[in-house]
Amino acid sequence: MSTQYSDLQLDALRELANIGSGTASTALSSMLGRAVDISVPKARVLPFADAVEATGPPESEVTGIVLGVTGELIATVLLLVQPADAGRLVSILGVDPGDELAASALGEIGNVVGTSYLNALARMTGIEMEPTPPATATDMLGAIVESVLAGHAVGGDVALLLDSALEVEGEDCSVSFVLVPDHGGVDLLLSRLGLG
Repeated sequence: MSTQYSDLQLDALRELANIGSGTASTALSSMLGRAVDISVPKARVLPFADAVEATGPPESEVTGIVLGVTGELIATVLLLVQPADAGRLVSILGVDPGDELAASALGEIGNVVGTSYLNALARMTGIEMEPTPPATATDMLGAIVESVLAGHAVGGDVALLLDSALEVEGEDCSVSFVLVPDHGGVDLLLSRLGLG
C-alpha cells in the first residue's frame, strides 16, 4: 500500500514542480533561441504500477531521456517525448530528425531541461542532487517506464509524476516529466519544505 499524502503536501509538490518547470523552460528557451512555455497541470504521487499507466498508453512509441540523480536525493528523471515532437525539437536546433545526431541533440535538450529542473529543486529544498549524463531511447512507453521504475521498485514505493505540457513558440510539443525518487525521497522533499 502506498503512502497517502495530504492535499497540502501535494500542493507543495505541485509548487515545486511549477518552479522547477519555470526554470527549465527558461533554460530551454536560451538553448533554442525561442520562446518556451512549460505549464504543470498536475503533480501526482502514485504507486509504481499506476505510474506506468498514468504516463499514457503502454504500447505507444515515445522517446525517453533518462537522467540519474545522485547525492542526498537518489532518483531518476525521465522525460518522455512523442516522436513527432522530438523531431520538431531537434529541427529547431538545426539537426535533421533522421540524422544520427538527432538522439544526441535530444539527449542534450533533456540534459538542459532535467538539470535546470533539478537545480531549482535543490535550491528550494537545500537537498544536494547531481544529475548523471542523459541516456536516450525510443521504444514503447510501457517498456521505457518499466525499465526505469524497475531500479526503484521497493515494495510500497511511489513515483512522483509531473506531467508538463511544453510549447515552443506556438508549436505544441508534449513532454512528460517523471521524477522517481528512491525509497523515502518524496518524504525527504516534503520534510525539507517543513511538511514532513
